[in-house]
Amino acid sequence: MLNGLIHAHSGLRWIVLILLLAAIFKSLMKWRSNVNYSEGDRKINLFAMISMHVQLLLGAALWFMNLNLGTKVRFTADMMKDPIARFFTMEHNVMMLIAIALVTIGHAKSKKATDDAKKHKTIFIYYLIGLLLVLAAIPWPFRGWGNGWF
Repeated sequence: MLNGLIHAHSGLRWIVLILLLAAIFKSLMKWRSNVNYSEGDRKINLFAMISMHVQLLLGAALWFMNLNLGTKVRFTADMMKDPIARFFTMEHNVMMLIAIALVTIGHAKSKKATDDAKKHKTIFIYYLIGLLLVLAAIPWPFRGWGNGWF
């Protein structure tokens, strides 16, 4: 079961990244062109946010399962000295939670905005900062901490 969750969490990252990139690119282009905020814009922004929340649920399940198994996630006196344990116990989680919060706040603020350009600008800024945090927090294989590209 743990392996299945790891693969789901690792594979869903690509959907999250694609949806975030699509929402960011679309909002930038429409903001710069002063184009109306459409139902399609609302949907891509919503799906990007929902995919991040699904990742959060999968990640939380993995975190608690790993905590019980004592593999990558552990709270010990030397945890902060071990880069892999520190990354999976603290750094990854904190950065991802901040990214999800930013995307969620950006989505809520864009819904409240009355001006279409303001909606696009809000999505662009909040989703871009969220994406940068996500990219920094992913345990990419080239860092030696991931389980592969998929």
